[in-house]
Amino acid sequence: MFLDRSDLIVHNPALLGYGVCVTDLDDDGAFEFFVAGFDCANVVLKWNGSGYEARPHHTLAAPNRQAIGVAAADIDGDGREELYVLNTDTFAGAKRFGDQLFAFRDGAWCDLFTLDENVGLVNQVAGRSVAALDRRGRGRYGFFVANYGGPMRLYENLTGTRLKDAAPDANVDFVTGGRALVALPLVSPPGRMDVFAANENGPNYLFQNLGDGTFDEVAAELSLHDPFENGRGVAVLDADENGRFDLCVGNWQGEHRLFLQSPLGGFLDVAPPEMNRPSAIRTVLAADFDNDGYEEIFFNNIGEPNRLFAYRDGRWTRADIGDADEPDGLGTGAAIADLDNDGRLELLIAHGEQDPQPLSLYQTAPNDNDWLRILPLTPFGAPARGAVVTLTTRTRVQRRAIDAGSGYLCQMEPVAHFGLGAARGAADPVEQVEIVWPGGARAVIESPPVRDTLRVPHPA
Repeated sequence: MFLDRSDLIVHNPALLGYGVCVTDLDDDGAFEFFVAGFDCANVVLKWNGSGYEARPHHTLAAPNRQAIGVAAADIDGDGREELYVLNTDTFAGAKRFGDQLFAFRDGAWCDLFTLDENVGLVNQVAGRSVAALDRRGRGRYGFFVANYGGPMRLYENLTGTRLKDAAPDANVDFVTGGRALVALPLVSPPGRMDVFAANENGPNYLFQNLGDGTFDEVAAELSLHDPFENGRGVAVLDADENGRFDLCVGNWQGEHRLFLQSPLGGFLDVAPPEMNRPSAIRTVLAADFDNDGYEEIFFNNIGEPNRLFAYRDGRWTRADIGDADEPDGLGTGAAIADLDNDGRLELLIAHGEQDPQPLSLYQTAPNDNDWLRILPLTPFGAPARGAVVTLTTRTRVQRRAIDAGSGYLCQMEPVAHFGLGAARGAADPVEQVEIVWPGGARAVIESPPVRDTLRVPHPA
């Protein structure tokens, strides 16, 4: 499946890398990779037309911190995403290095937690993952932080640069061994973002959005709590094509899960034996890498071979992973994006923890399969993370949730990427694309052109 294209990274030294996210840091309309550095500078990679070039930035680099988790979202409605960097210098509980929340103000990046009005709010608990959450559907996000040994946090913008921890108000300030987060309309209607949290040394949580800005924890009653496993990566996909989102959950050295959502309510683990088999797992990704019209599931392991699964003839089977096997790779985080705009997704893997290693970049071989990419925007012009995009052809329906926080440490590009299969000109034509934003606004695009990325403004 994958070809090693790490040679496209212009300068690629060994580093202790962790989480990866995709956002537009220089506000030029194109996305970049941001890689969290532990005891080293954070890395920004930008496509320059022929390769991925590191773009040093003094403020965002923060070389004296220990960054692991990262996510982006527009928290103040200015149309530009802010960046939350989670630092962790201890396994659990109180830590030395607080988190950072970078915002672009007056022509420069600044850390909002260093301002007088926010100093008392900085997260000083060891955390792991961050996700963007628009709990009221207004186009303004908060940063949901999965802490380990301290209450979960939900940072929202009040006015100007002033922040608030809204977790107590939203009823999500639980204390657990927080590891992974995803945020999307999972069991609530489209337009309401729920939060699934995979935890360690305790049950998972599913915070169901009640529609009034508060949440109810319902994991146990929906059979998602899995109390005897230790969660790591989580990926969201419609794994059985029944119109409902499902969860693929990687558990550290435990049995991995493929939780399918029943139309009657609740989830059932149907992971086949090869997918279920325990491993030292970190990130789990779901995406259509070869544009055949069906998503693949990628398991990024640390210190042992990665795994790839494909949906073939109505079932999930192990697939040839190609160059991305990485048997000696110390994988810590991974993200997907199409930064070079060729219609094929790139897979960037960060390594570290035990020893510094360079980043890895993978692509699939070129093919003639058609594709379509949808980038919904908020009323303020920022990526609409948490929106649901449905693509309909004559024979199939595909669904994607715009990524708000992708499992463990990472966040994917805020684009719904659809492979359409078949050779060019022979693919099943796209009849319709429907987008439902957080808050419930809806738009329909009839017969859109393929092989294009469509930026779709909010209907308001």
